[in-house]
Amino acid sequence: MASFKEAVSGDIPVLVDFHAEWCGPCKMMPPILEEVKDELGDQVKIIKIDVDKNKALAEAYAVRGVPTLMIFKDGKLAWRDSGVRQAGELVDLLKG
Repeated sequence: MASFKEAVSGDIPVLVDFHAEWCGPCKMMPPILEEVKDELGDQVKIIKIDVDKNKALAEAYAVRGVPTLMIFKDGKLAWRDSGVRQAGELVDLLKG
């Protein structure tokens, strides 16, 4: 957990994708996240977390469904939602 807190701290926004191998909609997220990374480059950090391999972390953040996306700014949770989101919406949220 401490390393996760360190990972979401810092000067740049962090987009966290809580996902699972068995989740159909989760399989739609990698190209979307790639598009976000292509557009924002070093202005964003993207972390993917498999809820089955990180149960304690998923529980700590009350992840009930996947994909669940979270944006951390300055180490604090700034936005979260479940379901597939489009790259443009995520870019706007990260820049805002």
